Amino acid sequence: MGYIEDLREMIGNRPLLLTGAGVGVFNEKGEILLQRKLDGRWGIPGGFMELGESAEETARREVHEETGIQIGKLELVTVVSGPQTHTVLSNGHEYFSVTIVYATNDIRGGELKADGIETSEVGFFHLHKLPENLSPFIRSMIQQYAQKRK
Repeated sequence: MGYIEDLREMIGNRPLLLTGAGVGVFNEKGEILLQRKLDGRWGIPGGFMELGESAEETARREVHEETGIQIGKLELVTVVSGPQTHTVLSNGHEYFSVTIVYATNDIRGGELKADGIETSEVGFFHLHKLPENLSPFIRSMIQQYAQKRK
């Protein structure tokens, strides 16, 4: 059982504050790696930290677990927190998240493939041809980051 599950055993559905990492992975063409979650929404790879793990380790682990890609050097982009991160899951569990967002173009290997557990599809997308079912917040962050890189 993982850290979050252990906490849930103790406190039930009460809101948690969870820290995680997300990564915008860019290939040599400047396309961004996106994953389609099992609910059909697209986003960047990422997830919550485990005890004793650094934010950078979380970012690398989550990208590899969800997409099969191994990444190296990370660039800090932003930290997302606040009331807009409040989430209530279908099982009643609530949390607020603090997400450390990175970008990288340091792809070191692996085979691009969806894990089938959290991710149903993965692929690289041109920044002007992002999938329809992408969160407006993530779409905005990608566009802002792309503007800064120019």
